[in-house]
Amino acid sequence: MVRERIMMKKIDNATARQLTFSKRRRGLFKKAEELSVLCNAEIAVVVFSATGKLFEYSSSSSVRNAISRYDLYKNNTGRVNNLPPLHLQPVNSDQINISKGAGDTSSKQRKMREDDIQGLNLEELHKLEKILEVGLSRVLQTKEERIMGEFATLKKEIDQLTEANMQLKKKMALVSQRKHSRVFSQSKDSIAEEGSVNITPPAPPSEATRADTSLKLGPPFSS
Repeated sequence: MVRERIMMKKIDNATARQLTFSKRRRGLFKKAEELSVLCNAEIAVVVFSATGKLFEYSSSSSVRNAISRYDLYKNNTGRVNNLPPLHLQPVNSDQINISKGAGDTSSKQRKMREDDIQGLNLEELHKLEKILEVGLSRVLQTKEERIMGEFATLKKEIDQLTEANMQLKKKMALVSQRKHSRVFSQSKDSIAEEGSVNITPPAPPSEATRADTSLKLGPPFSS
């Protein structure tokens, strides 16, 4: 059966394009790994998807080592052909630890991408689940600490406002008390001044007035 030839052009369907990218990327990395093992070659592959995701493969500890060797070759063209591969060159323990840590982190990040999860077996999925659980636990713990810190700060601000409100009430009560005392003192002084005014008693009635005001009884007297 003759295999249908695929036309080399952009796939219009987004779903089909994503599936093709994922399948061919894994195939590319597999071929690179086979070439590295069969020919003892140092290979680094860097791929960016249409959405900007980074995918990488390196036969050494990390892609960074291969890029460093590439830069060294470009800067010293022709003089590094006899140099041994980077994984055979002497390095100190710090470089080994840094490279190992970078490789482990890069590997974990690659496994956490959606496209690479499909290729994991059951044991790797369990390990990834443990990593996610630890990460989630740390996130929740940090979130709780932040919430408690903000709550403590808010409580402190409330206590300060309450104390300031109490001090303001005390000042207002003191001002009101002083004002009331001043008004009471002024009223007392006014009453004292009114009590000291000389009041002249009325004069006693005269004899004529007493005669006119006498009571007369009986019928009128006839002459």
